Amino acid sequence: MAESRASNRAGAYEQQGAFRTFRPKPFPPNPPIDYSLDLLHQLSLADRAVARLDGATEVLPNPDLFVYMFARKEAVRSSQIEGTQATLEDVIKAEAGVPDPDLPDDVEEATAYIAAMNQGLSRLASLPLSLRLLREVHAALLGPVSRGKDKTPGEFRTSQVLVGPPGCTAENATYIPPSPKHVTDALRDLERFFHDNPDMPFLVKVGLVHAQFETIHPFLDGNGRVGRLLITLMLCEKGIISRPLLYLSSYLKEHQAEYYRRLQDVHEFGRWEEWLMFFLQGVAETGNQAAHIAKKIVQLREQHRQSIVTEMGKGAGSALAVLEALYKLPIISFAEASQVAQVEIAPAGKIVHKLEALGIVREITGRRRNQRFLYHEYFGLFNDT
Repeated sequence: MAESRASNRAGAYEQQGAFRTFRPKPFPPNPPIDYSLDLLHQLSLADRAVARLDGATEVLPNPDLFVYMFARKEAVRSSQIEGTQATLEDVIKAEAGVPDPDLPDDVEEATAYIAAMNQGLSRLASLPLSLRLLREVHAALLGPVSRGKDKTPGEFRTSQVLVGPPGCTAENATYIPPSPKHVTDALRDLERFFHDNPDMPFLVKVGLVHAQFETIHPFLDGNGRVGRLLITLMLCEKGIISRPLLYLSSYLKEHQAEYYRRLQDVHEFGRWEEWLMFFLQGVAETGNQAAHIAKKIVQLREQHRQSIVTEMGKGAGSALAVLEALYKLPIISFAEASQVAQVEIAPAGKIVHKLEALGIVREITGRRRNQRFLYHEYFGLFNDT
């Protein structure tokens, strides 16, 4: 039978009351994935990029500090795919408590994404990747935000959803996911697939799981963000990356129209191989880019540490402590510098002003009181890529 919208290797449309919904077939795809030379080549590039990133991570001093900025960038880009306007600068200002009347209301969605990511990663220490963990992540993602409270955070949907423009109907929806009565079975099938099939290349498995999760669309809202978080959780649980530094949302945001089209082609025509080519290209590009950023971080840190030691001599220790804190959150106040350096406010202010004189930080509020200083070069490594 030729590939068609009616039925294909991904699933088939069926009438469910007033809706013609898509019901996915059991996983993995049948016929199996066709590993063409092009697909194998792209898989090899992706594998090498992930290995390169993991190697670059090992040379980062205190790499756990740098995880935070990678995570913030992912939170911003993933949320922007869903239509939010908050920027990376908005997020770090919100986290640092910088008063700014221009902060968009939807910055809370990006900060909730970070909390959901942390929830998922911390739970992996005691809980395998599972439907229970996904519900917990969803609760952390939507529970704290104003527009998520009526979307049953942490619960799989029990009503039909439509994918398409805001306010779409069954007639103009882009995609109508499975009936709620099929959601649990489809998710259990996906969970089994993830934990079985050990011979399948793992990055291929990750790409298939992400697309199938999007196909199932198990929540009333937040499916895209949870699905993108799922990529990182899978890679970390299996130890493919030692730290959560590989995030695809910047790539997916840059190629958003193609991202949606490739997923739609899976539903409509069962085109898994084309989706995997797109996904693996994203892994390769993102992995190489993150490895490049890691290298730049090492260079920048060494340059600025040397400047501090050269210019401040015996007083360099406290300034180096402040610099180190800026890698976790690149905005600081005098009070925060005081805590980090374990000195009084006045000498802490002198330390920050010395860093300002060295060109390491710059004041961003324009105020004389309650000033905040941004580690702008470090911030730029994430904001411009």
